[in-house]
Amino acid sequence: MRRDYDISGEIDWTTVLLYMALVALGWVNVFAAVYDDSAHQSIFDLSLNSGRQLMFISASIIIAFAITIVDMRFYETFAYILYGILLVLLFLVPIIGKEVGGNKAWIGIGSFGVQPSEFAKFVTALAVAKYIGTVGFRMDNLRNQAMLFMIIGLPMGLILLQKDTGTALVFTSFTLVFFREGMSPFLLIVGLCAATIFILTLLVPNPIYLHIAIGTILIFLIVAGKKKFKRIALLTLGALIISGVIQSVDYVVKDVLKPHQQNRIKALINPDADPLGFGWNVTQSKIAIGSGGFFGKGFLHGTQTKFDFVPEQSTDFIFCTIGEEHGFVGSLVVIGLFIALLLRVLFLAERQKNRFARAYGYSVACIFFFHFAVNIGMTIGLFPVIGIPLPFFSYGGSALWSFTILLFILLKLDAHRGQVLQRI
Repeated sequence: MRRDYDISGEIDWTTVLLYMALVALGWVNVFAAVYDDSAHQSIFDLSLNSGRQLMFISASIIIAFAITIVDMRFYETFAYILYGILLVLLFLVPIIGKEVGGNKAWIGIGSFGVQPSEFAKFVTALAVAKYIGTVGFRMDNLRNQAMLFMIIGLPMGLILLQKDTGTALVFTSFTLVFFREGMSPFLLIVGLCAATIFILTLLVPNPIYLHIAIGTILIFLIVAGKKKFKRIALLTLGALIISGVIQSVDYVVKDVLKPHQQNRIKALINPDADPLGFGWNVTQSKIAIGSGGFFGKGFLHGTQTKFDFVPEQSTDFIFCTIGEEHGFVGSLVVIGLFIALLLRVLFLAERQKNRFARAYGYSVACIFFFHFAVNIGMTIGLFPVIGIPLPFFSYGGSALWSFTILLFILLKLDAHRGQVLQRI
């Protein structure tokens, strides 16, 4: 038997066990989110989300096994071909797809639907890793940087056409991979500053106060530092740019964002302004999580869950079920498992022997982190509601299969890290 197919002794079983634990807990909580006391329902009932999720889990096990028996070179060799196929599918979705939850992001297959944008994540991760793994690649080359941003920008733009802003934003997490591979942190710093200014502008009722603060800081920096023309000019230009960003926020919110996106921003800033309207989801979510207390109300005993106060509770807001029924302790266990998985993925990525495998590993970590942080953050009011699933917990086949493929390709590459010939 060829050694490439014999991975039982080399696959990272710690990661596999973490994956299995998260999937099992996710399945149980999907059942809890849809359970009806009066109907005496079974977790295996195929008419319930939990029964269908078990089917998706069974398929994901088959997918994981298939990934482990495919030659490891397949993923790098066919990365660009898979990327091209996904771009075509993403292009076709707005034309032939069906609308679900206000987003036309699904291609119907019988009674089921497949969401190509979910699979675009691992395909884009492969394409990014392949480009970074090219012989002679240098991250400080502007052409290389432009190509990488184009690789993540094309699927991101096509997904935006499907009105699926949340999934599109996931692709911004790839920039963290670029920094790990040597890109200057300048872009990250600029992005963080712009986001901070945007949030401050929304929080401060009158932007004139921010302009006064910027002017004061500018004068202080000029007086406190060296009186060189170039330095003063750069500081002044920076202050003018910041002031311009502040002035543009109102235009972006009112004239660029759509009404439902405006409401999500309003709900983030002040959900109590309209608790029965745009603030309903976040308000009820926080009530559900907070009502769980330290130990929770108990499995299948969540009142907010049973009476459907929180919309989309088995998908985007599945963490509410965890918080209400299992309390702070249960939430801490779930968060701890996610952090353990992220740290393990980072460990696997760092021990790879070529750029392709390492960049792919970091892509997996960044995608998982974005989903984990934003999904939980939006349920407790730290982030706007953008509709992305919690990995391995939220109901749905496309997301579960996509996350499974992401993780098990990395496990396959890691199992054969000693065979890779390409040098870093």
